[in-house]
Amino acid sequence: MKTIYSLCLILIVSVSCTSQKTESLFNGKDLTGWHVDVPDMDNNPQAINPFIVRDGNLVSLGNPQGHLITDKSYENYKLDVEYRFAGEPGNCGVLVHASTPRVLYGMFPKSVEVQMQHGDAGDFWCIGENIKVDNMVERRGPEEGWGVIEGKKRRIKNLTDNSEKPLGEWNHMTIEVKADSVRVWVNGDLVNEGYEATAQKGQIAVQAEGSEVEFRKLELTQL
Repeated sequence: MKTIYSLCLILIVSVSCTSQKTESLFNGKDLTGWHVDVPDMDNNPQAINPFIVRDGNLVSLGNPQGHLITDKSYENYKLDVEYRFAGEPGNCGVLVHASTPRVLYGMFPKSVEVQMQHGDAGDFWCIGENIKVDNMVERRGPEEGWGVIEGKKRRIKNLTDNSEKPLGEWNHMTIEVKADSVRVWVNGDLVNEGYEATAQKGQIAVQAEGSEVEFRKLELTQL
């Protein structure tokens, strides 16, 4: 009886540990596990790769614009991101549920973007995929304008102001993806909560969107 109990306990602990496994998506040395999708690099031999490693940090130089995308797809996870704008405030984002490349403006992959733009961190942007929130009209505008393609109201405003730290300081963003829900915290504040997303899994992407951004942590915990 003791043997059976011990085996059951070991199994429970093992399953629990497996379900909470944490991995770093960035190894601090190179872009192993990621691939670059930057339209300007297709036919322009002079175009630089806007994603580099510097002083142990992953850096999005901002230009030319495009995405750094994980090779793997993920579902049911918590992603912890530590980032800061290295110079002038600007725009960037983390995309979840990324799939078909270049579905919007010939650059953005099908996904739900979690905005990092300075002053708007935690907004959702719908890119070929949709997601719902409470107070949808208030936060997205009149329903007749909603959509996930060019020309439609794709932005869903976040819930808070002043959750970001002053420029130059490190921000901690947590993105929790469970089934069809996505929740976002910035420096401990719950800044957005969506549900009934039209995708439940996909790749994760980081943007180059005009501004230099440093990342010192990209850790994923399976839930």
